[in-house]
This record gives sequence, structure tokens and C-alpha cells, in this order.
Amino acid sequence: MSTGVIIALIVIVAAVVAVAAVLAVRARGSHGGRGLKHRFGPEYDRAVARHDGDVKAAERELDTLVQRHGGLRERPLEPAERERFTARWTAAQERFVDSPREAVTEADHLLAEVAGARGFPDGGQYEEQLAALSVHHANHVHGYRRVHRVARVPATGEGSRQTGAPGGVSDDGRATGTEDMRAAMVEARALFDDLVGPAHRESGRHRAHQAASQDRSRSGHHLPWGFHRHQAKEG
Repeated sequence: MSTGVIIALIVIVAAVVAVAAVLAVRARGSHGGRGLKHRFGPEYDRAVARHDGDVKAAERELDTLVQRHGGLRERPLEPAERERFTARWTAAQERFVDSPREAVTEADHLLAEVAGARGFPDGGQYEEQLAALSVHHANHVHGYRRVHRVARVPATGEGSRQTGAPGGVSDDGRATGTEDMRAAMVEARALFDDLVGPAHRESGRHRAHQAASQDRSRSGHHLPWGFHRHQAKEG
């Protein structure tokens, strides 16, 4: 075989390899995007919005999170731990009637503790803990973000009659009232149920049903987990 033919074959093989590599990268990127969107759900959309619609930048961010926290193995809670955390959450819900802000603050602390007990980064590293939770509990992690934001903003004064009481700043910069804090607690409860585990979810739903039934019997209205919009005292 002549040198010219050998060189031509090498060039052809190199070209084929290059084309295959490009196709593989494109296929991997497409699959990765679909995979990230499926894995992160609403967090995927939030990441895209954070990057002003730049999907590639958002996917790079999310891919980095998966690489950093995807290998985390969640530790199951012991029954005693589960009961202790559940009792504290129930107490926080009951406290909401008289002290909404204290209840929200306790919910924020409690989520940090439960996540830490499950093996996520310590609650003192909120951003890192939130990032890890977004990888493993993407559908409900926004509840933690929301309740943490409300809990960390100082009271700004009395809210309107409709929203209720002392508040802070909501996601869109408005002053928060009792109704906003109640909604944050409700959304955060979904993550709490995820973290305490399947064994609690059935009993949690049972207690929620009981609380809602009692609330209906008193007021004729149904709000999640016994939170009635007119029960919290105005500050």
C-alpha cells in the first residue's frame, strides 16, 4: 500500500472519529438537558429564570450541583427522631395562631435540623444545604427557601387587615403578612414530610385531616393543617 493511500485512510479515519465525537457530545448534551429538567422540575425553571433565559448557563449550574451533591446518601431517621421532629412541627403549627413569625422561624430551624439529621450539609451552611436539597428534593425545596426568607427578614410593622400581621418581605419584595407566612408554612410542610420519611406521611395526612375537620366544625372553612386565615392575632 502506497504512502498516499495510507495518509488518505488516516485522514478519513480521523474525520470519522471527529464526527462521531461531535455527535456524541450533542447527544449527551440533549439527554443531559432532558435529564436535568426531569430531575429538578420546578428548580430547573427557576435556574433558567435566574440566568435570564440562558438554558445552557442554567444547565451548567444544575449539572455542577449534581456533581457536588448527587452522591449524597440520605440517612433514614430513627423512629424516636421522627416522632420528636413531628411533635416539634405540630407545636410550631399550633403556635402560628398566636405568634405567626415565631412559628415560621421555628419551621425554618426545624427544616435545617431535619435535613442535617438526614445527612445533608449542616444547617449553618444554609446555601450549601439548600443546594444539596435541591438535588434530592427538588419538587419541594422551594418551601424551605420561602420560609427561610420570611424568617430572616425583620418585622416591618403592621400588615393590612387582609394579610394580617407583622411581616417581612415576600419573594417579590412586598411586605409579608400573616397570610404570606401561613402559605410559606404550608409549602415548607411538603418538604418536611419528604424529609421525615414515608412512615410519617400517612400519619401526617391523618393528623392534617383531623385538624381540618376540627377547623371546619368551628368556622365552616377549610385551610391546610388547621391554619385559618382569621385565627392569627393581629400585631
